[in-house]
Amino acid sequence: MKLGIDIGGTFTDLVLLDEQTGILQFGKTLTTYPDPTKGIINGIHQLVASFDLEINTLTEIVHGTTLVTNAIIERKGAKTGLITTAGFEDVLEIGRELRYDIYDIFLTVPEPLVPRNLRYGIKERLEKTGKPLIALDEKKVKAVVKKLVKQGVESIAISCLHAFANPQHEQLIGQFIQKNHPNIYCSLSSEIMPEIREYERTSATAMNAYVQPITDDYLQKLEANLKGLGFKGIINIMISSGRLTTVEGARKIPIQLLESGPAGGTMAGVFFGKLTKKLDLLAFDMGGTTAKASLIKDAQPEITNQFEAARVRRFKKGSGLPVRIPVIDMIEIGAGGGSIARVNDLGLLTVGPDSASSQPGPACYGRGGELPTVTDADLVLGYLNPDYFLGGDMQLNKVLAEQAIKKHIAQPLGISVSEAAMGIHRIVNENMANAARVHILEKGLDPRQFSMMAFGGAGPVHAFGVARLLHAPQMIIPVGAGVTSALGFLVSPIASEHISSYVCRLSQMNWKKVNMMLKEMEQKGMQFLKRAGIKKKEATIQRIADMRYAGQGHEITIQMPNSRLSAKSIDEIRRRFLQEYELRYSRSIDKMEMETVTWRVIVSGSTPALSPQQDIAKKGKKASKDKREVYFDNATKPIVCSVYDRYNLPIGKTIKGPAIIEEMESTTVIGHNTKIQIDQYKNIIIDITY
Repeated sequence: MKLGIDIGGTFTDLVLLDEQTGILQFGKTLTTYPDPTKGIINGIHQLVASFDLEINTLTEIVHGTTLVTNAIIERKGAKTGLITTAGFEDVLEIGRELRYDIYDIFLTVPEPLVPRNLRYGIKERLEKTGKPLIALDEKKVKAVVKKLVKQGVESIAISCLHAFANPQHEQLIGQFIQKNHPNIYCSLSSEIMPEIREYERTSATAMNAYVQPITDDYLQKLEANLKGLGFKGIINIMISSGRLTTVEGARKIPIQLLESGPAGGTMAGVFFGKLTKKLDLLAFDMGGTTAKASLIKDAQPEITNQFEAARVRRFKKGSGLPVRIPVIDMIEIGAGGGSIARVNDLGLLTVGPDSASSQPGPACYGRGGELPTVTDADLVLGYLNPDYFLGGDMQLNKVLAEQAIKKHIAQPLGISVSEAAMGIHRIVNENMANAARVHILEKGLDPRQFSMMAFGGAGPVHAFGVARLLHAPQMIIPVGAGVTSALGFLVSPIASEHISSYVCRLSQMNWKKVNMMLKEMEQKGMQFLKRAGIKKKEATIQRIADMRYAGQGHEITIQMPNSRLSAKSIDEIRRRFLQEYELRYSRSIDKMEMETVTWRVIVSGSTPALSPQQDIAKKGKKASKDKREVYFDNATKPIVCSVYDRYNLPIGKTIKGPAIIEEMESTTVIGHNTKIQIDQYKNIIIDITY
């Protein structure tokens, strides 16, 4: 028995899997602030009570959390110091000296996580090859650490110039701190991000140090609470790349958890894509606070190492703190069920990015929220059943929703409440479709070639509108759509990624050095899997290199052959580089040397295999529930629409849209010109005609 737990901004989702039978059970509860572990315990109690389970029968819990992201955005991490090479104390503020908006005269940049008075330089120097030039000043190390301790730091980031080539000096500093001040957390750049580029490496290391104490405290508290319930199994944590790590791995490098929740949704997309034989998918996840879209090509998620946290301008690239960690490439916008609608100073209707969250929540929650949200609009339009929200566990108040929309939107714009609600719904759909379209086009691909898999609490409500705007041929609403990210945790492999920089042209490559480097990284990965209880025969190895034309400043990611590399491998590596380069830029450069920058080795355990089943059909109940008035498209009047109970829709059932299909965790809204089928796994497959 395995349990997936995903903490979102509004709801905490739970998915219970019986691996022998494939039967899934779902739970959803409000996220609790300021301690989200209370929401986890509440959700587990609900599952145990609903399905007559014993917690000690659970063998594994897989968890994803927004703790790290929220700590960085809200600046609620630990007091952190930085030790670096003398002369590089200000690298966090100097950055790349780029303006993310050249026309903004009031441009602001993110404040470094480590203030200037907690950043110290130490005399030491290495060549770019790692050869020592100036020995580490150990007396200075002692003095600097003493100052930081006196200033009350809880955590220290250590980032020396060229430590990616030789970690010796960083290790000496770290050993001194651990020996003399064992209560202080310590992050070494050579362990967090052993890559070239000192700004990005220092930024990632400072960020890791900043969140390590609170993450460690959270995971300890979570373990203690679960043991208190009687749980005796293992806990794994979802990381940003769509893989799992151990609690030990998460404590050491918590920065890996930046996008752990959204990554689960994409991995569920990979799983359901294979299940439905749709290998090219757009995974669309819309929850209570944000909407995310990620691309799955040939049953593989797009992984990037270019990521920013805590952007000053949420949708402005370059306005955040860079973190070169492997993360699933996705676009995110502030559009969720709790996104607040308002009329701006120009008299225009806008939605988001701020959210009503779970407290006070949308107006219809009746928890004190007075501003209209997307959920309020969906309720007014007839998409949501006020008596069946969360399966009837939570009542929605339509009158409060109408009052909020009337006061803040309809009256200021001089339109009806239904027109205002449709305006909110359409603006959210347009915003999400535009973001997804750009995300796909930037990769040189056509949005019309990708089916859309929609999930999240609000995803299936809005997916049809977004899919039509993208001209997607098909929609897939998976089993457990409202808790899909948590399900994604259960179908993801345990893995570790190891990194090493080696900047060299292919024609000048020291292949003996490359093979030794790759072997060492593979051994580290195997050791990690062994500690996680994974057998060697279950492991797979993937090699990746960041490459570029010699002289370029940015790289593209290339899959490398798994065989022993030599000069004979150059033609194959060159072919792979050109194929990827031409896909992205529709051109290649003749007679230009290619070079590698960073090498990566991913060692993964096997991907869990399961055939999902839901055994919660209600005996004696029909699939057709009732009918209700619903607004579609730009209609000024509602139409009478059939409503179905998802749990009682039989396999092979075919119906035509428009239709509404309800389940406990979500509601699927389907418009005109559609054919709806229930496949053998009870996924909803929707073919759209244009």
